[in-house]
Amino acid sequence: MSVNDIGAEWLIDATGCSAEALRDSPLLLGLCRQIISELDLHALGEPFLHEFPPPGGITALFLLTESHLTCHTYPEFGAAAFNLYCCRPRPEWPWHARLEQAFGAASVTVRRVIRGTGNAADAESAQAGEGGMRR
Repeated sequence: MSVNDIGAEWLIDATGCSAEALRDSPLLLGLCRQIISELDLHALGEPFLHEFPPPGGITALFLLTESHLTCHTYPEFGAAAFNLYCCRPRPEWPWHARLEQAFGAASVTVRRVIRGTGNAADAESAQAGEGGMRR
């Protein structure tokens, strides 16, 4: 990030996931807490969690001193979408391995966007899984 950048945003899409895992609130909350801990982020209070009626997707929101982490699961599509925004630089996180382990994801796409007055275009884009690049 340059001097004029105000943060980085990661957009993560996992597909080919286990529908059962995507309905598991404790699993999702544990994964989000692992992300927060391993990236040295700081949650402000308890997360907001909403469980939808069948087919049972989940929305989770963690407010962070650095900004936010959200996740939306779609068991009917075998998909999960994460969004992490940080106002300070963070190291890379092993999204591909962790989402494959937690949800059985067959494919994970990670996009990082630098926000602010610097370069607002995608800084990095990678896809793992069938037909994509492996990291």
